Formats: sequence, structure tokens, C-alpha cells
Amino acid sequence: MSAALPSLRIAIVGAGMSGLATALALFQNGFTHVEVYEAANNLGFVGAGIQVAPNLARQLQRLGVWEYMIEDAVELKEASIRAGATDEELSNVKLTHVAERYGQPHRVAHRYALANALYQGCKAAAPRIKFHFGTGIVGIDFENHGIQVRARDEEGEGHWVDADVVLGADGVKSIVRKCMLARHGELDGAQDTGQSAYRIMLRREQLAHDPELLALVDSNSTFRWIGARRHIIAYPISGHTIFNISTAQPDVNFAAEPTATWTTRADKSTLLKTYSDFCPAVARMLELVTESEVCEWKLRVHLPLKTWVEGNVALLGDACHPTLPHLGQGASQAIEDGAVLAVVLSKLTTVDDVHTCLLVYERLRKARTEHLVEQAAASGRELHLTDPAAQAARDEAFRQVKHGGANPDRWVDRTMQDFVYGFDCVGDAEERYDEYFAAEKNGARAKGDV
Repeated sequence: MSAALPSLRIAIVGAGMSGLATALALFQNGFTHVEVYEAANNLGFVGAGIQVAPNLARQLQRLGVWEYMIEDAVELKEASIRAGATDEELSNVKLTHVAERYGQPHRVAHRYALANALYQGCKAAAPRIKFHFGTGIVGIDFENHGIQVRARDEEGEGHWVDADVVLGADGVKSIVRKCMLARHGELDGAQDTGQSAYRIMLRREQLAHDPELLALVDSNSTFRWIGARRHIIAYPISGHTIFNISTAQPDVNFAAEPTATWTTRADKSTLLKTYSDFCPAVARMLELVTESEVCEWKLRVHLPLKTWVEGNVALLGDACHPTLPHLGQGASQAIEDGAVLAVVLSKLTTVDDVHTCLLVYERLRKARTEHLVEQAAASGRELHLTDPAAQAARDEAFRQVKHGGANPDRWVDRTMQDFVYGFDCVGDAEERYDEYFAAEKNGARAKGDV
């Protein structure tokens, strides 16, 4: 696709998943002046697994970067949901239908493999995509024509960068969002969820002595052990050479301190204590964790924003809809945002319509992503039930899945999969653009803004 205004100056704040994918999607839609500003000196992605659901794989193939990560990805063929304390399998959901039903199988991969694939695609697009590492955004001028972004280089000196469009892909701690809210006298505050997460990777050789654990990393399965207020999800990545483990538990350790950072090295003994009442297989698995490799993350979200758009500035990804990880859709939805932004901006015929186009993007994405944020939270509540009667009812619901019942774990519920995996965000944007653009334009006229 060729953009009608290929030389539109687009500044992307943040080189995370959403920033990289947006830059590449804009390039593929014909834009020639895409600048990415990243405060860190390099990508610096933390090692962890990531869900590559069909809707994400579809976008990676459209972006032409799937080839960079195909060897790392592992196709999942089943999901095993187990009681944490007893290891009883409550439900086994076959995932072999996914490829036929949604056009792509469900895969998992190393987070770095995904980030690197997107980055390699962006580097191949140079000089139309240009990176500025070690450059943090410290302010935005919303008033002046052309939108200006003030960047801070490594020496702390600021300079102004002209742009026609500014896209805030700078995550849950977003500076762009903070500036947008401050413009209206609103405080920016991410919301504590009361949960934190350990992210752990065990190498295959660490499991080799234990046949039961070795079988887990050699499988094409994802495992979920659930307990009161806690659960563990684990699956093989990197061609079955790594067993990725992610947890969710009450935020009572480092994150309870008001001055705590969002990520910290954690104590192995605390990890073991947190899951001490889980089954022996889990205990043996967690005992293998290297003390220096125990990391804990503070899980935070943000209340739905009134709008994602201010003038020619728009937010995407975790900057506007951070989510709990219980649907495995954080990166997928952020990358879909970038794909939709590229579609709507490619339809611009005059720079005067940038704001209207961004409102179309918001209309296409906001309600859907906020619904998925709530569904992720609801799934977590279901998995973490504490009342024995409610737990028993949920566990029976898990057992009835094989007879066609709804799955309490929304991640593997067929109705939710249809909603998430069966949706084509690019096709939806193409289909609805004209209608939504006219509606936003007419709304502006009614308010006297045009």
C-alpha cells in the first residue's frame, strides 16, 4: 500500500513491541520519514516467554518478519489446567483446531525472538526508519503547528524535533500519556492490581536429570497450575531448549513498598514459600531456579482513559491499555494498534486531517482493547478464587469443558478465542475507515471545529 502523504513526519516514542511494529507497519504502508526515540541505549528486552497467538502471527507475517523467529517458536497442541496442590488435571484442551479455525496455530516463543524479529525488519527499512537510542522524551508542545517533541540526549541536553504526528508507544509508565493528561490538569496514575509476577526460564539441561520435568519441556503443551490467589503458567520455548515459567501471586513482597521499583531481583526462598503448598512437581521445578535469576514484576494497569488522542498525538499499546497477562494478549493488541494506525494514516490526503484520522484509530481500537483488559482481569479472578465452594464449582466447570461447557480460563475458551483470534484488525480498519472518518468529520463540524 502506498501512503498518499509518504513524507509525513512521524515520531514514535518508545522502541518496545508496539513502537517497533508501528514503525515497520508505517514503512510498509509507504511512509518514508519515521523516527523512533528510545530512552534506553539499546532494546534491552528481558528474557521471558511470550504467547504468539494466531492474531499476532498474522501481523508478523504481514510485516514480513516471521522468518526471523520461526525457529524459536514452539507450536502448542494442548493446554493442561491443573490443581496446584494436587496436580490433578482439571481440564485438557486440545489446540489442534486453532490452525484450521483461525489460519495460524497457537505458538509460544522467547520474547527476545519477537523483539529481534521486529527490529531486524526495521533495520532493513533504513533510512526510512531511523532510531534514536539514549534519547528520552521529556515534553511535548501541543500548540505549535507541526507538533514538537523535546528529546533529551545522553548528556541531558534537550532539543526540539518537528513532527506531523507523535505516537506514544512508551509503555505503562508513558511520558506521552503524562503530558496529555497534564494538559487538562489530570494526574497520571497507573493502578496497582495487587498482583506481582515471577518470570523464570529453566534451561533444558537443568531438567535433564528429572524425567517428569524433562517431559514438560519436550512437550507441545502449556501447563497452568492454579491455587487460591495464585497460579503458574509454563511452556517450552526456543525450540524446546527452555522451559518458561510465569507466575501471578499477591503483591506482598517488594512491590508493597511505596518506593519500590516495578522490577526487582527477588529472593528464591520467598518464591519457594509462596508456592510451598503446590504439588511436588512444581516444588522440584522451582528448586532448580538459580538464586540470581529470580526476578519479580509489579503488575499494574491503568484506568480507561477518556481519550487516546490529543491533537496530532496518539497513544498505543501499554501506554493506553496495559493489561494483566492472563489472556496472553498484551503484545498482540499493541502490535495490532500499530497495524491499524498505519492503515488509517495511509489514507490521509492532507496533513490537516491527521487529528481526525487518529480519532478513527481510537474508535477502531479503544472499546475492543479495553474489553480485553477487563476479560484478562476477570480470568485472573476466576483462577484465583479463595472460597472453597466457589473453587469446587469452578473446578467442576473445568471438568465439563470436554462436554462443551464454557472454560473458566478465558484464554482457552472457544468463544473468547473466536473473538480474539478470529478478528482481522487490518481488514476491519479498511472496511470501517470511510464510515468512521465521515462520522468524526461531521462531529467536528457540529462542534464548529472545522
